Amino acid sequence: MMYHKPVMLEECLEGLAIKPEGIYVDVTFGGGGHSKPILKYLSEGKLFAFDQDVDAKANADQIDSPNFEFIQSNFRYLKKYLKLYGINKVDGVLADLGISSHQIDVPERGFSTRYEARLDMRMDQNTNLTAEEIVNTYSESQLHRILGIYGELKNARTAAATIVSHRINQRIQTVTELKEVLKKCTPRGKENKYLAQVFQALRIEVNDEMKALEDFLMQTAEVIRPGGRLVVMSYHSLEDRLVKNFIAKGNFQGQPEKDFYGNLIRPFEPVNRKPIIASEEEVAVNSRARSAKLRIGERLKDE
Repeated sequence: MMYHKPVMLEECLEGLAIKPEGIYVDVTFGGGGHSKPILKYLSEGKLFAFDQDVDAKANADQIDSPNFEFIQSNFRYLKKYLKLYGINKVDGVLADLGISSHQIDVPERGFSTRYEARLDMRMDQNTNLTAEEIVNTYSESQLHRILGIYGELKNARTAAATIVSHRINQRIQTVTELKEVLKKCTPRGKENKYLAQVFQALRIEVNDEMKALEDFLMQTAEVIRPGGRLVVMSYHSLEDRLVKNFIAKGNFQGQPEKDFYGNLIRPFEPVNRKPIIASEEEVAVNSRARSAKLRIGERLKDE
C-alpha cells in the first residue's frame, strides 16, 4: 500500500534529537514513513505509534521490532494510552498533521474532489458523523461558520445558503452533487482551490480536528520530560497558528502569560523562531511539502 513520502524527514528526525535509549511517540503513523527511520536510531529505546485509521494498522502489523508498539487510537488520547503501557514521561513526540495522500487516493473515503464517492471523510470509520450528514443537517449559520473558519472561504455565507436552499428538494449525497451545487459560488479559474477549501472545512468538522489538536498539544506538556522535544508539522494556517501559539506562549490565544517576576509561563521553548519549510528541491518532487511548516519546541523544567 503506497503512502506518501514523508515531508522534511531529516528535519523531523533532527528535531527529535533521538537518544538510542529514549522513549518516543509518533502520533500520526500512517504508512510508517517517520516511525521506521526513528526505530533505526533506537537500541534500548521504545517507539509508540498512534493512528486511528485501519489501513495504518495493517502497515504497523508489518513492523517486527521489540522496540515498537502500535496504538489504534486518535492522538487526543495520548496520555491515557501511554499510561496503560506504564509510561508517564517520554523524550519526544512527533506529529505530522493533516491527511495522508493515501487517504485522499482511496476514492470511497470521499476525501478527494477528484473522485466520485459518497461524502464520508471519516478518518475513524467507527464514528457516525460524515460529511454527508453535515451538508444535509447543519443549519445555515453552522455551515457558514465551518466554511468560513475551517475552509477560509471568502463567500462562506453564500455557499452555506446555496447548500441549504438546494437540499430542501434533494439530499446532497456525493462528491459530484456537492460540486454541482456549489458551481455558481465557485470563482472561475480557481475551482480546484475553492473546492479543496470546502472539503478541508468538512473534513476538519467531521473529524473534530482542531479540538483534537488542542487536546493533544495540552497533553504533550504533561508527558514530555524536561529537555525532551515536541516536533509538529502542519499544512494549513489554522493548525500552524495553534502550534505556534502553544509552543511560543503556552496557550492557543497567543497572549503571553507571565509570572510575578515577568517571566513567560510556558511549557516549551521554541527551538526555531520561524517555522522550518521544505527546500525548493523537495517541493519539486513532493507537492505536499509546499504548504508544510515544521515547528519544534523543547520542554522546559517546571518551575
